[in-house]
Amino acid sequence: MKNKIAISLMVTFFVSQVMASTSDTITLYSQFLRKESKFVVITPSTYNSNSKNQTNQKYPVAYLLHGYSGNYSNWLKDAPQLNAKADELGMIIVTPDGGYGSWYFDSPIDPSIKYESYITQELLPYIDSHYPVIQHKDARAITGLSMGGHGALYLAIKHLDQFGVAGSVCGGVDFRPFPNNWDIKKDLGTYAENKQNWDDNVVVNVANKLKNKDLAIIFDCGLDDFFIEVNRSLHQKLMEMKIEHDYIERPGSHNKAYWSNSIDFQLLYFKKYFNTHLTSLVNQ
Repeated sequence: MKNKIAISLMVTFFVSQVMASTSDTITLYSQFLRKESKFVVITPSTYNSNSKNQTNQKYPVAYLLHGYSGNYSNWLKDAPQLNAKADELGMIIVTPDGGYGSWYFDSPIDPSIKYESYITQELLPYIDSHYPVIQHKDARAITGLSMGGHGALYLAIKHLDQFGVAGSVCGGVDFRPFPNNWDIKKDLGTYAENKQNWDDNVVVNVANKLKNKDLAIIFDCGLDDFFIEVNRSLHQKLMEMKIEHDYIERPGSHNKAYWSNSIDFQLLYFKKYFNTHLTSLVNQ
């Protein structure tokens, strides 16, 4: 009897390993950054199974951007449930590297800071050509935390042809109230002398180009977060512009506990969005 139980446990363990999602770290040389950049790709267990069976299943993809001083590996460290979420929601998750403090724009003064171009012109095409993703904006989402929250909305709004849905978790959607923080002035110049550079590269201003239903948007912020007021300002602006969006405030601060919880809700929002478009896209 003990031997049968042992065999059963071994089989169960083997199956769970076979059916688990996979996290791979990829290195890609970027012409825009003039260096190699790493990113993590989390693929659901059905992808691993299908690749062996040579099926043609395709997946939507969600890009998750890290915060200031972080890197490509931080999302999995802070939210280890992402492996399970890839399985549960049936999507591929990609976590790029955005440098120590790039804010995900192309710097007008430093030619080595071109993370907008890197992500939209190099990373996305790489994922599209190397993984079975549905190559359409309505099957592509982007979000991020803090600096990455700014980056996600910034990139999605500027590249409406590439993203159908975007989010931000406690994002720095307007960093002008913090002109001496996070080394932003090294990429934009000092605020006092380069106000136009700053005005042109904050989400709250980039949002001026939006029309209703251009982009599905969800963003949230903790009540004790130092970015709460700029998030409220963005929410108010979108309301005045009559841009439909989801905005949430909940108890919490600017920390791992907040964004590791928030990402579950945003991924579910993305999944619901994908579900409304998936049937037509997968047959294209």
